[in-house]
Amino acid sequence: MPQHDVTTRDDEAAVEAGLDALDTPPIANRGAGRRNLVRTLLAPIAALVAIVAVWQFLWSQAIWPEYQLPAPLAVWEQIQKVIENGDVWEFLWVSVHRAVIGFLISVAVATPLGLLLAKVRIVRAAIGPLISGLQSLPSVAWVPAAVLWFGLTDAAIYTVVLLGAVPSIANGLVAGIDQIPPILPRVGKVLGAGRLDTARFILLPAALPGYLAGLKQGWAFSWRSLMAAELIATSPQLGFGLGQYLHNGMSLSDMSMVMAGILLIFFVGVGIELLVFRPLERTVLRARGLTGAL
Repeated sequence: MPQHDVTTRDDEAAVEAGLDALDTPPIANRGAGRRNLVRTLLAPIAALVAIVAVWQFLWSQAIWPEYQLPAPLAVWEQIQKVIENGDVWEFLWVSVHRAVIGFLISVAVATPLGLLLAKVRIVRAAIGPLISGLQSLPSVAWVPAAVLWFGLTDAAIYTVVLLGAVPSIANGLVAGIDQIPPILPRVGKVLGAGRLDTARFILLPAALPGYLAGLKQGWAFSWRSLMAAELIATSPQLGFGLGQYLHNGMSLSDMSMVMAGILLIFFVGVGIELLVFRPLERTVLRARGLTGAL
């Protein structure tokens, strides 16, 4: 075999190996992963300690009266109280299960809606601006209307949650689909994929990062909308959630109770982000070789 043919084949093999290496997601460094985990945990804890220290300092200076700025210890005692008597589990169950159900219904509604907005021009031209307008409308504005429509029932609560979450999820999916290279749907069409197969096997997987961002925002809007609904629409028939707990603190003019409610709502939001969406986002990005993004 001529020497130049051997050299050519060796060069081609080297090029192919280089291309394969580029396509292969880099293997995560375990040591670096541990360091990132430590930084991820220590940075928020350090920030929280700094906030509490500033809070304690402002309280000690008596700049505001006690009923406006309670001591951090008084707020902690309120949280301990609801934990020890078991009320916190009722608050969390009532609010979190409503938020999850409302979010899942929102996903079921917003996903086909987002596909229609992204791929059907007349639908996008007709209701696209309306969906964007709904996304910017404060969820609390829907509470009076929902109560008048459905009364003080769970249906009113879920209506507010859906109207808050659906626009964000749909717009996130539209943004993800808009960033898909046009050649991918064309290849699917050439291979005989119908509309449902194209949506299931091409559009949704290719748009997953944008769709996931929309889901995260949709969850945030679900949680915010639920708290707004629970805070305003209070009734024994609706159970006793975190929003009702916050409302009771306001009615009793108990600022430590109000701050405890705010912190519980905040911790639930952060917990869902860290336990659900952060690992999911990390998995999706790593599968696409985007390990530097997280």
